[in-house]
Amino acid sequence: MDVAIGLLGLLTVLLEGSSGQGVYAPPTVRIVHSGLACNIEEERYSERVYTIREGETLELTCLVTGHPRPQIRWTKTAGSASDRFQDSSVFNETLRISNIQRHQGGRYYCKAENGLGSPAIKSIRVDVYYLDDPIVTVHQSIGEAKEQFYYERTVFLRCVANSNPPVRYSWRRGQEVLLQGSDKGVEIYEPFFTQGETKILKLKNLRPQDYANYSCIASVRNVCSIPDKMVSFRLSNKTASPSIKLLVDDPIVVNPGEAITLVCVTTGGEPAPSLTWVRSAGILPEKTVLNGGTLTIPAITSEDAGTYSCIANNNVGNPAKKSTNIIVRALKKGRFWITPDPYHKDDNIQIGREVKISCQVEAIPSEELTFSWFKNGRPLRSSERMVITQTDPDVSPGTTNLDIIDLKFTDFGTYTCVASLKGGGISDISIDVNISSSTVPPNLTVPQEKSPLVTREGDTIELQCQVTGKPKPIILWSRADKEVAMPDGAMQTESYDGILRIVNVSREMTGTYRCQTSQYNGFNVKPREALVQLIVQYPPAVEPTFLEIRQGQGRSITMSCRVLRAYPTRVLTYEWRLGSKLLRTGQFDVQDSTEYTVSSLSRDSYGIYNCNIINEAGAGRCSFLVTGKAYAPEFYYDTYNPLWQNRPRVYSYSLQWTQMNPDAVDRILAYRLGIRQVRREICLCRTCLLSLLTTAGQQRWWEQEITVNGNIQKGELITYNLTELIKPEAYEVRLTPITRFGEGDSTIRVIKYSAPVNPHLREFHCGFEDGNICLFTQDDTDNFDWTKQSTATRDTKYTPNTGPNADRTGSKEGFYMYIETSRPRLEGEKARLVSPVFSVAPKNPYGATNTAYCFSFYYHMYGQHIGSLNVYLRLKGQTAIENPLWSSSGNKGQHWNQARVNINPPTSFQLIFEGIRGPGIEGDIAIDDVSIVEGECMKSDQPANNLRSGAVGTLAHIRLIPVIILMSVLSHQR
Repeated sequence: MDVAIGLLGLLTVLLEGSSGQGVYAPPTVRIVHSGLACNIEEERYSERVYTIREGETLELTCLVTGHPRPQIRWTKTAGSASDRFQDSSVFNETLRISNIQRHQGGRYYCKAENGLGSPAIKSIRVDVYYLDDPIVTVHQSIGEAKEQFYYERTVFLRCVANSNPPVRYSWRRGQEVLLQGSDKGVEIYEPFFTQGETKILKLKNLRPQDYANYSCIASVRNVCSIPDKMVSFRLSNKTASPSIKLLVDDPIVVNPGEAITLVCVTTGGEPAPSLTWVRSAGILPEKTVLNGGTLTIPAITSEDAGTYSCIANNNVGNPAKKSTNIIVRALKKGRFWITPDPYHKDDNIQIGREVKISCQVEAIPSEELTFSWFKNGRPLRSSERMVITQTDPDVSPGTTNLDIIDLKFTDFGTYTCVASLKGGGISDISIDVNISSSTVPPNLTVPQEKSPLVTREGDTIELQCQVTGKPKPIILWSRADKEVAMPDGAMQTESYDGILRIVNVSREMTGTYRCQTSQYNGFNVKPREALVQLIVQYPPAVEPTFLEIRQGQGRSITMSCRVLRAYPTRVLTYEWRLGSKLLRTGQFDVQDSTEYTVSSLSRDSYGIYNCNIINEAGAGRCSFLVTGKAYAPEFYYDTYNPLWQNRPRVYSYSLQWTQMNPDAVDRILAYRLGIRQVRREICLCRTCLLSLLTTAGQQRWWEQEITVNGNIQKGELITYNLTELIKPEAYEVRLTPITRFGEGDSTIRVIKYSAPVNPHLREFHCGFEDGNICLFTQDDTDNFDWTKQSTATRDTKYTPNTGPNADRTGSKEGFYMYIETSRPRLEGEKARLVSPVFSVAPKNPYGATNTAYCFSFYYHMYGQHIGSLNVYLRLKGQTAIENPLWSSSGNKGQHWNQARVNINPPTSFQLIFEGIRGPGIEGDIAIDDVSIVEGECMKSDQPANNLRSGAVGTLAHIRLIPVIILMSVLSHQR
């Protein structure tokens, strides 16, 4: 339901001239972690290492600065950033991998780029910690046991566990801890080549006491809270390596569809071995049924054939392995060919000469293959004139020949070869070959109208080679250029009727195709071949296919459309249109492009311009969207302290942006600001910013126009303070520029409430220039407050001979904080200024690695009655503070001084400035340019970085008082 909004006042916007600030900056990047890390080694000389336990959640966040907002991309050196993004990248600020596995460890890179300067890249190595169950294997010094186990021999117990970091092993015999040297019959060592991955327990010349329970304990010293793991093995005089037996033949020949059962039994081994089945060609068929040592394959197929192995293992000696080969009978691909008399240079069959008929099939197993020959349905036996042979299986497997010596007229007829398998169960393959006076070798021709063959891209075409002769052979199609594949991707395509059918022809298929006879199902003579030329016509390919042109009214534009390629290239014509209106036509001579110019854009000349370039096959189109829309604004995300609290339940937000390409179109007249709460709730407050209107569950935008006077400069930072936002709600903000053309492109961002923490990546700078004084607050337990002031705005009745005459940079307009010691202040009274809460990196559980910070500020203590300035460091949870971090008293002269202190807070902290009034009114104390930067302070002879905070510009006040929905949007600054 729509809500009517009434206005009780006028909206006025005051914009005064101000110089633009160039805030465009190349990207910087930093990686922070928020997952379940068990150890973080922060930046050192070599690299950052993030250690995490396998199965936990990895969460890395890439924090960036730079304007425009940089694009972020996560990649990994080996593999992808997560299993869901194979060979790809993750384009999010946060990289999250749930249930991380060991193979996902490695170096992760965060790359940020915004088109300015070089991309910023940071990396962190993720080390995944894990510990698998250890395995104990038993070996002896001389070969392997074949009968009874080792009596009076040396035995080796080997313990292996996969882990990261490297595992440490310890051994026990029963409850006794075994150490090197504790028992002369025992040696403990690590093989040199394993680098600590295994541990060997050597029992020299077995003794009765050596028959016992042995335990191997694997430990990674509780890193990442990974507990130790233990495995036990009982060594006895019956311990023996496994032996097995297969209760099946080798090989096993079966027919398709039969069920096959393989039985494997153990014949020895202590402890009792475990039995597993494997297949040499990969995994077992899905339909396999396993029951202990019995493997059953129901309804076997040819794909299930192969070698199957039974493996027995009890970790004593080497595993035992027995294999059998399963062969599935099959007959397929029956073919024939006729060979004329090889002693005469004639491809025809003639009376009185020899002719040979060959038949070939693929048979499994080949040794079961048999052939039978028939003439006109009657069996044939080998004779002096009818010689039946079977060729060498190694030369031409599955082939039989019928040689007819001295061909007679009575030999004409139908010859049949029948292939069968001795085991039965497979259908025979029967091949008929007719020998008669009409049996002639093949000939290939191409119909005159079928080459060259002209078609258009996207059509279906048939290439034809006419084959004569009897019998008609298989035709093989290929490209004349032997290195080019056929349309289906194969190098050769078979055809039984001489026709090659191509669907959805493309321009790449243009070329010459070769058709040739195959020896199969025809004459075994020199192949006959013919060529077919295919010409594919396609419409012109042009550039640009689409281009958006933005330009203001009264200005000129020129559009150009260029032909890249086309077939046929002759008789190319073009036409320019605006919508359906024909603007110009023409014909190409030697040029390959055409242009159209609009000398002065008007509202009627905006729209979509199409340039159609036409040939026999169709038209290519260049499209130009000519518009006066303004480009989208670009939100500025690097504002330190964009959020401040004016009252306990509400907060304010400093929204900042620049305008992309402000000179590309007409002057921006205003911005339309839209805002809505992220949650679907009604926001109610004494002076509520907005009330979210819901229609069918959808939230509506509350919108307000912000008038702009004057031209916006490129890189100029525009500030708009949003007030009366309700904690802790988040809001979606939409900003749309408006010109006389109309609305431009919008941009959207979300602003969120967050408790005061480090306001800016790894550094904090405050010059007290902004309205929220960088989230500093006044202490409620002191006697009076610090005051924000600049020399230009101070009271004309200020006390002389005390206090600064400019801020730290020498500016009369710059602000600083000071204590006013005039009456009614008394000697010894205190004013305390408290910083926001600053967070620090998490503590390393394996040693103190508290991050060092350089805390610096400028102070001004001039006057004969100067008291003291103290600075305290208050840690999280600390109530009482006794000793100051820094202190100074007395007159220091009419100038600013810098103090720098190294701090190493183990947890979140605040800094407190305490000013104490001296004995008289000439005792004003001031501070300015407070900074906290990660890393120790530079030496005193090195200059420090002096960065100021806050935007300098002209304030414009906007106040809107609606009847139903109150929206207070203050301080428009540009």
